[in-house]
Amino acid sequence: VTGVVLTYEAQLNQWALRGYRADPPAPDVAPLGLDELIARVTVDQSAGLVTSVALESDPREPAVVELDDGDPVHVDRFTGERLGDGNTRTRRFLRSVMYWHRWFALEGEYRIIGRTFTATANLGFLFLVVSGFYLWWPRTWTRHSLRNVTWFRRGLDGKARDFNWHNAIGFWTALPLLIIVFSGAMISYQWVGNLIYAAVGEPPPWRSARPAAAAAPPDDAAGSSPRPGAWASYQSILDRAAAESPGWRRLTVRIPDGADEAVTVQADRGSGRQPAKWTDLTFDRSSGILTARVSGLPDSRGEQIRYWLRFAHTGEVYGVVGQTIAGIASTGSAVLVWTGLAMTWRRFVRSRAVAAARRAASLPALPDWNASHQPRPVPIEAADGQARDTARADR
Repeated sequence: VTGVVLTYEAQLNQWALRGYRADPPAPDVAPLGLDELIARVTVDQSAGLVTSVALESDPREPAVVELDDGDPVHVDRFTGERLGDGNTRTRRFLRSVMYWHRWFALEGEYRIIGRTFTATANLGFLFLVVSGFYLWWPRTWTRHSLRNVTWFRRGLDGKARDFNWHNAIGFWTALPLLIIVFSGAMISYQWVGNLIYAAVGEPPPWRSARPAAAAAPPDDAAGSSPRPGAWASYQSILDRAAAESPGWRRLTVRIPDGADEAVTVQADRGSGRQPAKWTDLTFDRSSGILTARVSGLPDSRGEQIRYWLRFAHTGEVYGVVGQTIAGIASTGSAVLVWTGLAMTWRRFVRSRAVAAARRAASLPALPDWNASHQPRPVPIEAADGQARDTARADR
């Protein structure tokens, strides 16, 4: 159910920021240059250093400026005015649903318990999907039998309806559910990711420790901006990146630190969740010349599959169509859970009734009450003795 709620998370967050969308002061007014935009954001000394700036192809959309403290700031591209951090009520709600989806919204040391529970349940669900396909397999492949387990039938109720829904929904959602559940297992367990590398004949990459901190820059570069004119303007680099990426929808400029001589711009031609449509462009900071172009997908085949599975988990790898398919499959899985529980309950009640009937059939027949209370015949010798005893008692 939480997966269904998160189906259009990106679109809902974008809709929640509709108030940040600006109208240009005049039709012929251009947005601020990137250098001027950064200068206006950092005019306040307490604002921190800018680490990246993301710009949409539509200049009416705000620029998203990341600061070194990790907080994003949405900025009007025409005035440089800060609009807010984007922490809307919709975003907070979707974030809370995402926390429930991943670890039951547990906090602190209990979060690992929630993660373990959801990861283990996901493995169980993977087994249900695979074994369910085996149980679904028709015994006889005829048109009639195949239609009964692949299509919805009218006029059914109770057990027959649940059985029909369970089979039909399971058939049409089996493949997307398999992808969603397997990718979830890959996200949760490292050994599942290693299986992907083994399947393509590649050794899994070593998870190295966190790299050591870089050496401090020289005194003339640390904590201060380079002298004016030493580097190419960010706007000129941005213009070249746009020219090198026709059809781009989002450009993200990573602002170098200190004396770093390279500027990286990521050009995104997709929705932000499609690695195949990412391109990293590296420019020389002094001359602004393009020095390297790298696709968003890594060279490793195993890593490419992992990237694809990561965004196939939400369907976003195929845009809105993929999201819709993932949402429908998640809705179908909720119905599968309901119908599966209903059939299990009916089977449990029926088994109890059958067991009670069998116990009743195995008991010996009860004697007739009237027959058991008839006076027993007394022998003559006993009758004479009883008469003498009675007379003796009377005396």
